[in-house]
Amino acid sequence: MTARPALRGALLLSALVFSGATACAPPAAKTAAQAAPARAEALWDTWGIPHIFAPDEVNLFYSFGWAQMESHGDLLLRSYGQARGRAAEYWGASYLDGDRWVQMNDIPARSKQWYAAQSPAMRRNLDAFAAGINAYGREHADRLSSDVRAVLPVEAADVLAHVQHTIHFTFLASPVAIRAQIQTGLTGGAPPRGGSMAWAVAPKHTRDGHALLLINPHLDWAGAPIFYESQLSAPGVSFTGITFVGFPIPAMGFNDNLGWAHTVNPLDAYDLYLLTVHGNGYAWEGGVRPFETETRVIKVKQADGTLKDETLPIVKSVHGPVIWTGGDKAVALRVAGLDDAGLVEQYWDMARARDLQGFESALRRLQSPMFSTIYADRQGHILHFFGGQIPVRSKGDWAFWSGLIPGDTAETLWTRTHPYEDLPRVLDPPTGWLQNANDPPWMTTYPPVLDPAKFPAYMAPRGLELRPQRAIALLRSNEHISFDDLVAYKHSTHCELADRWLDDLVKAARDSGDDEARRAADVLAAWDRNLDNDSRGAFLFHAWVLEMIRRRPPTRPTNFATVWQESDPLATPRGLRVPDEAAKILAETARQVEKIFGRLDVPWGDVNRIRLGTADLPGNGGTPYLGPVRTLNYVPGKDGKFETSGGETYTAALEFSAPLRAEAVLAYGNSSQPGSKHHLDQIELLSRKKLRQVWRNREEIEQHLESRETLVYPEPKLPTVLGSGAS
Repeated sequence: MTARPALRGALLLSALVFSGATACAPPAAKTAAQAAPARAEALWDTWGIPHIFAPDEVNLFYSFGWAQMESHGDLLLRSYGQARGRAAEYWGASYLDGDRWVQMNDIPARSKQWYAAQSPAMRRNLDAFAAGINAYGREHADRLSSDVRAVLPVEAADVLAHVQHTIHFTFLASPVAIRAQIQTGLTGGAPPRGGSMAWAVAPKHTRDGHALLLINPHLDWAGAPIFYESQLSAPGVSFTGITFVGFPIPAMGFNDNLGWAHTVNPLDAYDLYLLTVHGNGYAWEGGVRPFETETRVIKVKQADGTLKDETLPIVKSVHGPVIWTGGDKAVALRVAGLDDAGLVEQYWDMARARDLQGFESALRRLQSPMFSTIYADRQGHILHFFGGQIPVRSKGDWAFWSGLIPGDTAETLWTRTHPYEDLPRVLDPPTGWLQNANDPPWMTTYPPVLDPAKFPAYMAPRGLELRPQRAIALLRSNEHISFDDLVAYKHSTHCELADRWLDDLVKAARDSGDDEARRAADVLAAWDRNLDNDSRGAFLFHAWVLEMIRRRPPTRPTNFATVWQESDPLATPRGLRVPDEAAKILAETARQVEKIFGRLDVPWGDVNRIRLGTADLPGNGGTPYLGPVRTLNYVPGKDGKFETSGGETYTAALEFSAPLRAEAVLAYGNSSQPGSKHHLDQIELLSRKKLRQVWRNREEIEQHLESRETLVYPEPKLPTVLGSGAS
């Protein structure tokens, strides 16, 4: 807030300049050097990845905004329209629920407050990023879909609104997950969010004595957020990696000295408070406290192009906005970190860090409300930090705070969050490796070095799913891991669930007396327990698993004979609890598989397809509950087969050698614009479990150059109205 007087002064000065006012003394003549504008160069390689080399930060941010528009202009502008809470005004009633979510959580207004709170340098950078977006929109409007042009011009506050909408109100406080919590009255743990994997290996555990890092987020492949890959180079920074389309800074990746990956961590940084309604108020501390109310209007585009006003009542309790009402009950949402405006600058400083001290100096600001961080550097340090803005709570464990919280007492109303020093952190463990696959922090390495009993019971749940168990087994299996080993382990499709169930299932089927069950048992016994394109028996096993889950859902007693045990974390759960019933279900499943596909040993990749756009390729890997390291999610397709909905999104394997070695793949390619040849140009690599070389120095980029652009950040000008744009 202290930046506002300076901002007003800058605006007044700009107004005088634009009105034509002149100083008494004539301006000094510019030298040739002063007259020549600073220029940035965008080198586009043959994968459609921009390598931006700029003389300063404002030209770098300007060029990055331009480049994102060139690759994802339609998606970027649509995302900004949604973050403004005006998507229904631009595109109709199908966006109305999203606008309500944005408006009731005050994202547009808060983004302006965040902008005012930025440092002067970051405000300039954000302004430059928005200017690059607008410049591309002016010069290449014909390359954008006509319906998204109304969002132009954009402002820096729109950029921050999109960051907030994505991180705080999509990843953290997901409306889909929240709806499920309210409908089920969840009390046993927060719904799972997304998926990812990250590994770091210290030099003492590698073949060539260099630290290794694996970056491997798993997200949906459609809509937003979508990753964008780039290299950003200016004095003091040369960073390669990914960010979400529309973000002005990297989200994860590496520079010459260090790198990091994120996974979505199981933390509780928002809460749902159950209120008892009394008239225009709610029960509070033995009395009734009135709601705060206001009314807003959302404009909704009609089929004939006219706009209709939709009234949105905003109701707030002391906890936050009321997001659900039913009878005499209501639910209010409280999200941590909304007053912290420094997320963008923190990540920019992380990208510019040169060593562990500089990286942690930025990380400890805790401006992001979530994410585990796995880090490695050239000096050989590896780090796992369970990051986020976790509220300091007066009582209760993980299960209590993951449900609906009594909202009638100040005892449950948190007002501050834990500092960096309170959160789980592991630096340079004796084992020489770290892993995370969206699991709690307690077994980031094994044997573990963190004791969950030393942290608040609400900090994170306990437990270890099959996927991180498989990762731990791989990382422990080799005392000296090479770069090629790291890539091979990452592409492992071994089905950990098969190791826990298959022997019991085959025995039960052969003992059942059912010929169909015995035939199925023979197929499963011959299966290699992998989920590769040509694996035979994998599909039959998965079809049986799905039927077991359908008939014996998680609300019933577990299907495992032995549930997960903290005392035996890498070998449990295991065994079939109901082998006779499992054999019967296997026989029925086998009949259905043979009826539909004509055989029991149908190859995995024949039925599970990597499909996106025009691509239709053999699939491999599987859903997390099967326990493979290589994760791809398959949903029923229209032709009776299954097709990918997401999973392996970006994979980057790094070795901090000299020179640095890096290989990567981005599943859906680096452009979503219609007609771009860089949409889906990497998906065949994904199907074949291959990575491509990451080019970083000018010489190798020039050898693989597709096009070159010279970009100049112009002197700031009054915005040109291109559409209805920012308000």
